Amino acid sequence: MKKVLKQVLGVDVAQKELVVTLGRTMDDFSIELYAHKVFRNSETGIKALLDWAVKLTDSSIKVRYVMEATGVYHQKFAYHLDENGYDVSIILPNKISNYMRTLDNKTITDKTCSMAIAQFGLERKLDNWHRPKNIYRSLQQLTRERDQIVNERSMVKNQLHAEQSEAHPHANSVNRLNARISFLNGQEKEIKGDITEIIRQDSELHAQIRNMATLTGIGELTAVIVLAETNGFELIRSKKQLTSYAGLDVREKQSGTSVKGKPCISKKGNRSLRKAMYLPALSAVKWDERFKGIYARIVSKHGIKMKGLVAVQRKLLEMMYTLNKNKTAYDNQYLLKENSVQTQIA
Repeated sequence: MKKVLKQVLGVDVAQKELVVTLGRTMDDFSIELYAHKVFRNSETGIKALLDWAVKLTDSSIKVRYVMEATGVYHQKFAYHLDENGYDVSIILPNKISNYMRTLDNKTITDKTCSMAIAQFGLERKLDNWHRPKNIYRSLQQLTRERDQIVNERSMVKNQLHAEQSEAHPHANSVNRLNARISFLNGQEKEIKGDITEIIRQDSELHAQIRNMATLTGIGELTAVIVLAETNGFELIRSKKQLTSYAGLDVREKQSGTSVKGKPCISKKGNRSLRKAMYLPALSAVKWDERFKGIYARIVSKHGIKMKGLVAVQRKLLEMMYTLNKNKTAYDNQYLLKENSVQTQIA
């Protein structure tokens, strides 16, 4: 009789449903996907799902629950699992979509997605996910709220500009638009105050932000966004993993001599991280010789300015991770010191 080595429950998460598939790896390394069901994405649905899984799995081997990061819809289930000691892994959607392309299945449904997630979990060694620390979750909520306010304010300013550019602007419309801008300015100020208060109360967080903000172009807000979106780099194991999480990894398609796709970043990752690194990269290219050199080298090679800017964004993000990991500040005189040493040796 075959013995079970590993058990995984793959979950395709939607707003109202949890589509699940149970799978197991046997002692001859064969994979079986043997049960499928749909549950509501609610407290009662989650309880029913867990009861169902207990009945159909080997109690002597822990079940790993694997799901995609789908906005906020997966959080209720993931938090419940983590709080109650279950093994849970959350995978970036691009990893699952890339994996599904390697399978023979031509049909994409919620059921086939949950099957692919279960099979992915059986084939890979996955890290346990843990819910973000409260302080990082609060910062993420605040920084994302601020981003929404900034976007709304930009839209209102564009409306105001259009109104004022008309031959006969409507005075009341202009007043209302100005009032909305003032209101949004006040809300942004409140959010920044909340962020400052959170940082003030945590000396470790304050030190993390201070070290990262020594990088050229990186301000307190950017450092807060990066820490909030990565949960303080808790599950980040390497710079490569970080750039992939941010969607700043390079995707290239090449086969023989006839097929050569244009290299580009995947953009399959955390949009908030990518957005946060754009303006700091512009500042770093202007004021720091190290980043100016990276930018110039890429642009001279490819002739595309955006490609050079993306390379700087990626380098900045990697260096923020390194500074945080080593608990040290950035030395902007590093290149001068290095060149001086090389000159002395020569």
